[in-house]
Amino acid sequence: MKAMVLLLMFLLSFLSVVSILFSFIVSDRRIKKRIDYYLKIEKHKNKRKNDKTNSKNTLDNNTLKKLNKIISEKLSHINNDDTEQMLISSGLEIDVEEYIMAKWILAAIMGGILYFILNNFIFLFVGGVLGYITPKFWVKGKIKKRIEKFNKELPNMINIIIGSLKSGYSFPQALKTVVEECDSPTKDEIGILMKEMSYGITMDDALQNLNKRMPSDDLELLIQAILIQRQVGGNLAGILEIIVETIRERIRIQRQVQTLTSQGRLSGRVIGALPVILGGMIYLMNPEYIKPLFSNNIGRILVGFSILSGVIGFILINKLTKIQV
Repeated sequence: MKAMVLLLMFLLSFLSVVSILFSFIVSDRRIKKRIDYYLKIEKHKNKRKNDKTNSKNTLDNNTLKKLNKIISEKLSHINNDDTEQMLISSGLEIDVEEYIMAKWILAAIMGGILYFILNNFIFLFVGGVLGYITPKFWVKGKIKKRIEKFNKELPNMINIIIGSLKSGYSFPQALKTVVEECDSPTKDEIGILMKEMSYGITMDDALQNLNKRMPSDDLELLIQAILIQRQVGGNLAGILEIIVETIRERIRIQRQVQTLTSQGRLSGRVIGALPVILGGMIYLMNPEYIKPLFSNNIGRILVGFSILSGVIGFILINKLTKIQV
């Protein structure tokens, strides 16, 4: 009981400290991020860089900015460009600081829950690790689903652009039509593209930024075709018609490959889940029969090797059944 009270006090103290630091950091970083964004746009307009230096000096004079700088130096991965790009691609409206704080809070909560249930410090560490890495897998899952949805709507988006160009619209006007007629995430990403162009960023840079936010092979093919057409000229509508046919053919082949490899992927999942399910069923029916595997050193070694071999087999099957088109 005493250990439970101490654990709850530790969790409450930890969450309180994190909340206080979180309120200082996030409010400051949002202002700084907004200023840096507009300063970057001003650079594209070839204006003076003195505004950036003055703004930076003003921010450095503030006590909260100094606190933020110290914490950012201690946690250098907060400023990780890869993390920021990952959050942008996922479509989540959170900052890097919020994401990092959420990882630490979830690590503390999951570690405390496992320790409270199992009363073992090893599971406190295991729960902390699981809580820390879980948000990353969740965000990557969001990115994958968002890109799949974007690729599914991409042929329709290109057809809208082709129809608009044939009607006499310019390319920016065709993009505006896409924003009006398409759904998310296509609508959101093209909207950001239009805003960047209105702020003074060149079309080439805005298209490259779109490619970074949505790392899709089909989108990259479309952007490269547009960039080449802008340099050498030609009928953009005709080029896009060829591109949309290529994308549709690739999607057809991808579906065919998924159908042919579905049996292999299902076999990998069954092989990976079968030992766990079978072991759980034996434990429920006869715990004494399976107990030596966990109470004896030889049994633990066998369990470790079986888990390792199962993971290797699952990875190999996934590699063999994952064919790039």
